[in-house]
Amino acid sequence: MFAVLKTGGKQYKVASGDVLRVEKLAAKAGDKIQFNEILMVGSTVGAPLVAGAGVQAEVIDQIKGEKTINYVKRRRKHGSQRKKGHRQQLTLVRIADILETGADKSGVMAAVSGAGIKMEITPRVNPKGIAKPKKAAAPKAAAAPAGGDDLKKLSGVGPALEKKLHDAGVTSFAQIAAWTEEDIAAFDEKLSFKGRIEREGWVAQAAELSKA
Repeated sequence: MFAVLKTGGKQYKVASGDVLRVEKLAAKAGDKIQFNEILMVGSTVGAPLVAGAGVQAEVIDQIKGEKTINYVKRRRKHGSQRKKGHRQQLTLVRIADILETGADKSGVMAAVSGAGIKMEITPRVNPKGIAKPKKAAAPKAAAAPAGGDDLKKLSGVGPALEKKLHDAGVTSFAQIAAWTEEDIAAFDEKLSFKGRIEREGWVAQAAELSKA
């Protein structure tokens, strides 16, 4: 029997015994996890998901993908260019069981994205040193999670972007101040910020705000 599961925004056709590389999951080697977004099991097609279906797997290891090289060019900085390398964080899993029904009662830990969990860096200085003014009359956002910071104090962050960060598990200035270049690239791609993190100097701003 085979199944088609969805994780990390991608779809995978799997069968018992297959070894799979997926977007980083919040789990350790040896953990048993369960994928619950199942689009198809055998001849049963979901609408969009197959109710009660699941795919159980064992985490083999946390790995990194092949290194990709990116070039950042600045038109107004005398044609300067910066080279950046990035290796995507991945999780290696082995497919164990494919459940057509009863997955919701199996008690196995659900597979949850864990991108950007490790964040260690020395805060960088914002080259501009000036925060852009926020737009006036912005709609009032819901209160930040307990123990979290008001991320709207960062330049260019309004209620919508703050919600995106909260949904990604980012609730404090200390987390943002600790982002590495790898974390910045991962969040930029995952949340479609289009270079906003570096352009606005969030890391340096967050470092100053976390001291307050």
